[in-house]
Amino acid sequence: MPEAFLSDRIVTPQGTRPGALLIEGERIRAICNTAEIPPDATIHDHKTRAILPGLVDTHVHINEPGRTEWEGFRTATRAAAAGGYTLLVDMPLNCLPETTTVPHLEAKRAAATGQCLIDWAAWGGAVADNQLDLEPLAQAGVPGFKCFLIYPGCDGFTMIDRRQLEAALPHIARTGLPLLVHAELAGPIEAVAPTLIDRDWTQYSTYLASRPAAAELEAIDLLLRLCRQYGFRLHIVHLSTALALPLLAAAKTEGLPVTVETCPHYLHFAAETIPDGATLHKCAPPIRSATNREQLWQGLADGTIDLIATDHSPCPPEMKRLDTGRWDMAWGGIASLSVALPIIHTEARRRGFTLDHIARWLSAAPARLAGFETEVGSLLPGREASFTLFDPDTTHTITPEDLHFRHPVSPYVGETVTGKVHATYLRGQPVFTNNSFSSSINGREKKAHLGG
Repeated sequence: MPEAFLSDRIVTPQGTRPGALLIEGERIRAICNTAEIPPDATIHDHKTRAILPGLVDTHVHINEPGRTEWEGFRTATRAAAAGGYTLLVDMPLNCLPETTTVPHLEAKRAAATGQCLIDWAAWGGAVADNQLDLEPLAQAGVPGFKCFLIYPGCDGFTMIDRRQLEAALPHIARTGLPLLVHAELAGPIEAVAPTLIDRDWTQYSTYLASRPAAAELEAIDLLLRLCRQYGFRLHIVHLSTALALPLLAAAKTEGLPVTVETCPHYLHFAAETIPDGATLHKCAPPIRSATNREQLWQGLADGTIDLIATDHSPCPPEMKRLDTGRWDMAWGGIASLSVALPIIHTEARRRGFTLDHIARWLSAAPARLAGFETEVGSLLPGREASFTLFDPDTTHTITPEDLHFRHPVSPYVGETVTGKVHATYLRGQPVFTNNSFSSSINGREKKAHLGG
């Protein structure tokens, strides 16, 4: 029997419209006018709420297996469901073992079994010495690869130098899958280090100075030259500096296969307002100035930046070193899965953007990056009936009770936002409704299929 979800704001690729989202089983049957609803349909009236496609987050650190005291599939997918997400793509590091071989991927699959409230996929890792593992990982179903050009913070996932990267790129190019890169080079960071020895490391300005924009700019310049040479799909993760936007815009105009993401923390916070010792704000690259933030929003507006991903990177609270407030000793990562949508909606609306923009940045574009756009990311007939009911006009202050991930600490606690997730549906079934979670565990792994 079909079900009809009524709304005055159904966000489709053709624009936001009133009507009914008609679903049957696990799929969207139609988006129609209310007069076209079949007489046997069950009606769900949500006219005061917007219906968005289920959000897709392509930059999440689930940390399982091996570090479930940091997060884990159960808590990450619950937090994501509360945030309107229906698909997470897990990063290959901070778990033990790292997802750098097919056996390690199978270990992750075993850890996820029976735990996931929503769907998930896993990026493969490109590290110093696993070039021959990359194509087998692609055949096993990873949608792409992630690498670091700088020490990633955990010893097991090794950074990759230029020689090692060039050895990996022919393998990656043959798969046709994207390479996601943490684009910072160590040279500019090492160059400023001697000037910071006697600085006060409880001050945010010291940490900001320790990760100069030049580290990103030099890395992106190198990557674009390699992209031009090897013809692989390049994706720049967590862009923090707007100084790179002209370089990236020129690469896109040239026709290079380059996509770019930024994150909620770069679009919401600004260096000038981060208190000293407030290490919950630590991430790498760092949060930069308010002027830089506005330029990142302009990059989203003109299409230089394609999507927004959370880079949800939690850890046990003691690793944030709130007791000392020392930025050099704190773990770099911001947890945000359950609150990213209202944060982005608040900031976007202030700047004149609409729900159509948000659906593109948080659903359609990340689904396309991971290669799942024919199934998820847009409200279209035949697609999976995965969607979120969102109250765009509700204003509230974020509390720890809103977070739902393993450790309810985040720099977003205390922020006042406009917009709240009312419900999240995965393939036609509610997984989160009015602050309650489904008892059914129906999340599945999505796998890439090479050659189509």
